[in-house]
Amino acid sequence: MSTPRHVVLTALLLGGALVTGPGLAAEVTEERIATDHLELRLERVASGLEHPWSAAELPDGQWLVTERPGRLARINEDGEVTRLSGVPDVSTRGQGGLLDIALHPDYTQGSDWVYFTWSQGGNGGSATTLSRARIEDDRLVDVEQLFVQDRFSRPGRHYGSRLAWRDDGTLLMTIGERGSPERAQDPGDHAGSVLRLTEDGEVPDDNPFIDDADALPELFTYGNRNPQGLVVSADGTAWSTEHGPRTGDELNRLEAGVNYGWPQVSRGNDYATNLPIGLDSAPGMRDPVHVFEGRFAPSGLTQVTGDTFPEWEHDLLAGGLASEKLVRLALDGDEVIDQEVILEGEIGRIRDVHLGSDGALYLLSDHDDGGLYRLTPAD
Repeated sequence: MSTPRHVVLTALLLGGALVTGPGLAAEVTEERIATDHLELRLERVASGLEHPWSAAELPDGQWLVTERPGRLARINEDGEVTRLSGVPDVSTRGQGGLLDIALHPDYTQGSDWVYFTWSQGGNGGSATTLSRARIEDDRLVDVEQLFVQDRFSRPGRHYGSRLAWRDDGTLLMTIGERGSPERAQDPGDHAGSVLRLTEDGEVPDDNPFIDDADALPELFTYGNRNPQGLVVSADGTAWSTEHGPRTGDELNRLEAGVNYGWPQVSRGNDYATNLPIGLDSAPGMRDPVHVFEGRFAPSGLTQVTGDTFPEWEHDLLAGGLASEKLVRLALDGDEVIDQEVILEGEIGRIRDVHLGSDGALYLLSDHDDGGLYRLTPAD
């Protein structure tokens, strides 16, 4: 695996250059980062975001960013942050809060809905929830709750919560196993699964388990631990990155009706003993396409398309939390044929990764004083 070679050290806050022009204003934090194919420039677009979790670009080039404590920020072309009112009362226990966000694919054509996931408190626990709303001035209006997982439970972790639209207009939504591994092997439980829903939160009539009396009809896959990276690629393939326990973080190709094995199959180790948890492989369970090295802790996943990074065309970029890495994965079918560390530590914990309409890459750093960053070719 290649690692980045820094040509210029991080600019000091007071000495960093301010970049303006098309798109958002930004402060340069790294003038040049050398990679295998090109040199990159890293810029901070906005700061002062408290544990930002997800970003979605509006048609006018502004960005919506969720902050886990329950705030929704809008970032304008000058990097100014406005908080929108009308967000539901989220449960922030543990890893919960306001989580993923995605625009309806026909947002500019009348379906001006913003979809978001959040942890809802109730019955002594919490549950991963999907809602949608419209934006009017500086507030959310017409807020609708579309889906709540079947059980409110403790502990407050492994919510999953990533969203991705498929080409057929259905919505994929991940739910972690909520810290109870055995739940991932029960198709009668939403925990530890990827769901497939209509735009209204209903069940598509061709879902893989719709005729199975022992399974919940929303399920698209199960046997998932805590998927926090999700993207539908240009060819329609759904890819997910998933937290393992202690190591064993995975890249999976999601297919309808498949059991991805957790906890019976895992390349990770137990936190307490550091001993293997499960088998490397088992009949009836799908092996991962790729297992990340060490403790990567994946969160955020995108595919590179367009003219800005031609050498990376169709590659996946995966963000890492504990590792603080951005990793490029080149694929040939279901095989990772090349991988490269693009960033490591420059912005800290990488929570989300997106390709912007301007061709640049946008990343969120998950910290008390987190930020929105932009990555572009240096020249």
